[in-house]
Amino acid sequence: MNSLYSAAFSAALFMAVACQCTPAKIDDSYYLKPESEKPANNAGDSNSNDGKPDNSSDYHKGYTLVWADEFEGSALSTDDWNIEVNGNGGGNNELQFYRAENVSVENGCLVLTAKQESYSGKQFTSGRLNTSKKHFFTHGIVESSIRLPKTANGLWPAFWMLGNDFSSVGWPKCGEIDILEMGNSAGIKAGTQETFFNGACHWGFYKNGGYPNYAKSSNAPYSIQDGEFHLFTLIWDEEKLSMYLDLDKNPSVKPYFEMGLTETEDEWATGRYFHHDFFIVYDLAIGGNFTGIWDAAGITALANGPARMYIDYVRVYQQ
Repeated sequence: MNSLYSAAFSAALFMAVACQCTPAKIDDSYYLKPESEKPANNAGDSNSNDGKPDNSSDYHKGYTLVWADEFEGSALSTDDWNIEVNGNGGGNNELQFYRAENVSVENGCLVLTAKQESYSGKQFTSGRLNTSKKHFFTHGIVESSIRLPKTANGLWPAFWMLGNDFSSVGWPKCGEIDILEMGNSAGIKAGTQETFFNGACHWGFYKNGGYPNYAKSSNAPYSIQDGEFHLFTLIWDEEKLSMYLDLDKNPSVKPYFEMGLTETEDEWATGRYFHHDFFIVYDLAIGGNFTGIWDAAGITALANGPARMYIDYVRVYQQ
């Protein structure tokens, strides 16, 4: 496959998904979903710590590394990744044009660079890529070591997954797992952008103008835009999916996001949408609904030059 999507598929992907197409509000509730229909198994309960393997001091125990990219070469492998090129706004009124030139491999890291520059009718450019049809997984541990840029104001970095059947069933039926998002308007308003982040999931189908999603925001106990690499981990099995910050350094940390996956009776039940292959996506969006910034004048994060999101590695383990 070429390193770029076909024009038709790329346009559809941008208009329909991206950890994006999310309601601007992020809290601890289920959007558009009655209380009685919440997934079981403590979904959304950040006090539950049983989403990890039994040995909390070694959460990889019982798992085998099945795929990784350490980004050790001089260029991105197009056997592994698709670079997206589009300026359709991701379905979220984003302000950037995604270019291949903004995706690079440097000093052992994948780098996404956001710039303030005029290109193809946009005032900003950035990078986005994915492993669709190349590397996709059902269940396991999916984690990535990431050095985040300062997001204030207007940057929206994300590490997420999308159902590999997107091209055949569409979004949100394919399912979406957002392992990391930063730059939300709530963090901007509170002045907590360096600590405010969230996990989220989207699934199902539109009914009466809505579809089911669940997002939960957290304030980390320390800055995760401090110029250091931080580990974001998804542990996903038949029972639930759970997300952790810096689990390698703090093996007893509780999940910042958790959602049960055992319910199957309801047509919107999570168990119908999260037990199949998903592929990996990284992007560094600029502005849009998530940030609450729709005008170039509101983007202050790039006032002093480009911003970069560094990915040291991505690794996938399965039992």
